[in-house]
Amino acid sequence: MSTAADGLKIVIVGGFGVGKTTMVRSVSEIRPLNTEETMTQAGLGIDSNRGVADKTTTTVAFDFGRITLNEQMVLYLFGAPGQERFWFLWDRLFAGTLGAVVLVDTRRVEDSWYAIDRLEHHGTPFIVARNNFPGATHGLEELREALTLSDDVPLIDCDARERESSKQVLITLVDHLYTLSAAREPVP
Repeated sequence: MSTAADGLKIVIVGGFGVGKTTMVRSVSEIRPLNTEETMTQAGLGIDSNRGVADKTTTTVAFDFGRITLNEQMVLYLFGAPGQERFWFLWDRLFAGTLGAVVLVDTRRVEDSWYAIDRLEHHGTPFIVARNNFPGATHGLEELREALTLSDDVPLIDCDARERESSKQVLITLVDHLYTLSAAREPVP
C-alpha cells in the first residue's frame, strides 16, 4: 500500500520440504516471489531428499510475501531455503527480523534443530509450528521434548496449505512477540 509507513519482518525457517514455501503462498495477499528451481541430477550426493523423495523443486534463495495489517503497517514474510547448502543465507535473512516461525515435519524432527540453534544464537524470538503431514508421528508434547523447547516457546499445529491455519501461526507469533515486549517494559 502507498500509505504504509512501517514494515515488520518475519522469517519462516525449517528443514528441507517442511512447507515454508507453501505457507508463504497460502497466506500472502500478493502473488509471492519465490526462487524455486527444479532439482536436478547435479544435486545428487549434495542434497538429501530423505523423507520427501517426491519433491521436485527447492528454494534456492528465499520466498517473499506480504500481508497488510492496516493502512500504515505491512508484514513482510520471508521463507528461508531448507537445504543445508543454502543455510549461509539465513544469517542475512534474520537481520531486522522481529521473530520467526520454525516449521516442523515430525517425520524428520532432527531437520529442525539447526533452525532453532540459529535463532537462539541470534536471540530471535520464535514459535514452533508442527505442519500436519500424513503419517505425522509425534504429539505436541513429544515434539516439545524432542526439540528440548522451553515451556515459554509456543508450539502449535498447522496445515501450511490452508490460509486460515497459516494466519493462526502468524497470529500466535505476533501474540508471543507482544508478550515478550510487555514483559520487558518497566513497571511504572
